[in-house]
Amino acid sequence: MVELIDEKGLRMDGRRVDETRPIKIEVGVLKNADGSSYIEFGKNKIIVAVYGPKEVHPKHLALPDRSILRCRYHMAPFSTDTRKHPQPSRREIEISKVISEALEPALILEEYPRTVINVYLEVLQADGGSRCAGITASAVALADAGISMRDMVVACAVGKISGKVVLDLDDTEDKEGEADMPVAIMPNLNQTTLLQLDGILTPEEFEKAFEMAVNACRHIYEVQRKALIDKYFGEDEVGEE
Repeated sequence: MVELIDEKGLRMDGRRVDETRPIKIEVGVLKNADGSSYIEFGKNKIIVAVYGPKEVHPKHLALPDRSILRCRYHMAPFSTDTRKHPQPSRREIEISKVISEALEPALILEEYPRTVINVYLEVLQADGGSRCAGITASAVALADAGISMRDMVVACAVGKISGKVVLDLDDTEDKEGEADMPVAIMPNLNQTTLLQLDGILTPEEFEKAFEMAVNACRHIYEVQRKALIDKYFGEDEVGEE
C-alpha cells in the first residue's frame, strides 16, 4: 500500500493538501498556428494549436448562425510510462468532447457563422490532471488566436486520498486515491463549465473540494493572464500595474 500522506500531512511530493503543482504557461509557441500555447502543470507537458475560424469541410456540416468548435486531445506514444498506441483511444475521444464542452460557453461563436475552429492538444508528457491542464492551455491558445471570448476558462482537479480532500492530484494519487473531480470555471463571470466526479464524496467533502478547486482556478487564471500580457505587452507593463 502506497503511503500518500505522511504523519506531517504532506504528500509524496512534499505538497500540502491544498497546494497545486508548479505551473508554467507560454503563449505563441508555434509559428504556423493562428494561436498556440504550451503548459507545464507539474510533470504534465502539453502543447496546443488553434486554427481558424476557417471554412468548414465538408460544407454541409456548416452551421448558418455560428461556428463549430472541434477539439482533439491526443497523447503522444511516449507521454506515459508505457508506450501508448498512436491511434486515438476511447479515453482520448471522451476527453476531446469534455474539453470542447468546457470551452464552448466562453466563446462567442455567433460571430463566425459557417466556419470551424480547430483546437489540437498534444500531450507530450502526462502525470495526472492532463484534461484540466489542457483546458487551461486551450483557453490561452484561443485568446492568442484572437477568438472573441466572454471570459477565460481555467481548470483544476481536486480529489480524495487517504480519506482527505486534496488539490491537484498527480498520476499516483489519481490511481491510488478514492475520488477525482475535475472542475473548470469562467473566473470573471463566476460560472462553472465543467464538473465531473469519479468516486464518492460526502456532501461536506464535495463542498470543500469544490471550494478548493475554484480557489485554485482563480490562482491559475492569474498565471494565464500574466502569460498573455507578457506576450502582447511585455514584462515591463506587467511590473507597472
